[in-house]
Amino acid sequence: MNPIRILVVDDEMINREIIEEYFSDQPRFSLRLAEGGEEAWEMLLTADEPFDIILLDRMMPGLDGIGLLLRIKADQRFQHIPVIMQTAAGEPEQIREGMVAGAYYYLTKPYRGDTLLAIVQAACMLLSSRDAVQQKFNDCVGSLNFLRDAEFIIRTVDEANQLAILISQTFPNPDAAVIGISELLVNAVEHGNLGLSYQEKTRLKMVDRWKEEIDRLSLLPEHASKTVKLHYHRGDEIIRLKIYDQGNGFPWEDFLELSAERACDPNGRGIALAKMMSFTRLFYDGGGKIAIAETDLSN
Repeated sequence: MNPIRILVVDDEMINREIIEEYFSDQPRFSLRLAEGGEEAWEMLLTADEPFDIILLDRMMPGLDGIGLLLRIKADQRFQHIPVIMQTAAGEPEQIREGMVAGAYYYLTKPYRGDTLLAIVQAACMLLSSRDAVQQKFNDCVGSLNFLRDAEFIIRTVDEANQLAILISQTFPNPDAAVIGISELLVNAVEHGNLGLSYQEKTRLKMVDRWKEEIDRLSLLPEHASKTVKLHYHRGDEIIRLKIYDQGNGFPWEDFLELSAERACDPNGRGIALAKMMSFTRLFYDGGGKIAIAETDLSN
C-alpha cells in the first residue's frame, strides 16, 4: 500500500519538527515540509506524485495560510485535497473564515499529537471511501442529472460515505457537497441510531477506535434493524435532502455554529461545516431526528 502523502506547511522550524515527531511512529504516512506558502505551492505544482492531505499553518509571512488555501481550492487539480488548518488564531470568526475558505478542519494551537492524528485518520477515511466509490460511478455520473425524486436506505457509516459520494454528483459543487452530506448521514448513523455520545466519540477518536466501535455497535441486536432514510428531491431551483434517523434526537441548535469550546476536539463541527460549505440552508425537525438540507440552483 502506498503511503499517505502529507504536505506540512509552517514557517516555524520548531513546529515542523514537532509535527514530524508526531508522525515518527506512523509508517503509513509520508511527510514533505514547506517553510511557507509560495514554497508549498511550488511543491504542489512540481510533485511527482499528488499529495493526499495538506497540514497548513494560518499565520505566515508572504503567502499566508488563508491565501494558499484559497489558491488551492480555486484550482481543479488540488481542490479535492483535504486541508487541515492549524493555528493559534482560534476566535470563532477566524475559524469561520478558514472553513469558508475551504478548510476540511481547523485545529487550534496548542493541540495534542493524538488529536492531530485522529483528524488525519478521519480525512484518510473520507479519501479512501471517496476514491473507491468514485471509480465505480465515473461511467454513470451523467445519468444522475435525470434524478428528480428518490429514496435511499442505509445502515452503516461505510454506506453513508458511499451514498454521500453518489448524491454529491448531482450538486453544482460536488466536492463541497460530499463533505456536508457525509457529515449528516454519519451523524444520523452514529449519534442517531447507535446513540454514540459526543464525549464518547471524542474519546474514541483520540485513540483511533471510533470506526471499530461503530462497527461493533451496528451488530448489536438492538441496532441491527435500524436504518437511516434519505429522501432526495431536485426541482428547477432547488435540491432538498431530508435525512431521517431512528434515534432520540439531539440539541442540534448547539451545533449549527462553530464553537470555540469545541475547537480542540477532533469532532463536533461537522454540522456547522456542512451548513457553511455544503448547503444554502440546513436545519432540523422532529427534535433533531430529521435533517433538512437545501441548495439553491438559481445562483
